[in-house]
Amino acid sequence: MRSNSWFALVLVVFPAALVFGCRGRQHAHVLTHEDPDMVGSHTGGAETWQPLIGDSMARLLGRHATEIVPVSAGGPPAPITSGYRRRICFIGVENRSIEEIGDFKEQIYEHIDTILAQSRVYAPVSRRFVDAALHETRLRPDELFLPKHRRTFATVIEEHDAPFDYLLFAKLTSGTTHSNEEDYQRDYTLTLEMVDVRTGIRDKESTTLRKGYHKSILGRWKHYGK
Repeated sequence: MRSNSWFALVLVVFPAALVFGCRGRQHAHVLTHEDPDMVGSHTGGAETWQPLIGDSMARLLGRHATEIVPVSAGGPPAPITSGYRRRICFIGVENRSIEEIGDFKEQIYEHIDTILAQSRVYAPVSRRFVDAALHETRLRPDELFLPKHRRTFATVIEEHDAPFDYLLFAKLTSGTTHSNEEDYQRDYTLTLEMVDVRTGIRDKESTTLRKGYHKSILGRWKHYGK
């Protein structure tokens, strides 16, 4: 009888020790430039957002790289690569996906802003001016699509000596397809919308990345992306 009680105790304590022992260990390592990004097992991460930003920004800016713009009033037109850089006001990132993106929202903003600053096409307006103007006008970003609100916002920005030619909006969306109770595919889309403040003409670009999530019987997540 005593041996049976001892055996039952081992069956309870030994698995519990394994579980709690594994939970108590954590380690980290520094990734070099040659190392690929780690893949998020439950939500989108660097492997998702960075390709979306790079591809959509490259397409959007690429279409405007050879535009012809006037150098001065009444002067002859010149290619934009001659040194003229249009001022662009990046409003921010709107997350309409099913996932909470946390600190990646700031990362996405800074990544897009850096690409604009390093481009030969646009010069971004400082975020401090943008936030100050939104606060002063008490306008939401989506209200800037209305011409009267756009003019009000542009006037305030100009008062801060930061006139601009374009507004840029970024929006994240997602769509989920379930194949069974355990596996599902999530499509992440980054949409960039640029508005000419003088004409109201819009240019739009979007990129989609598909990612599959799989859950094994033991509860350990596996994943793949494409």
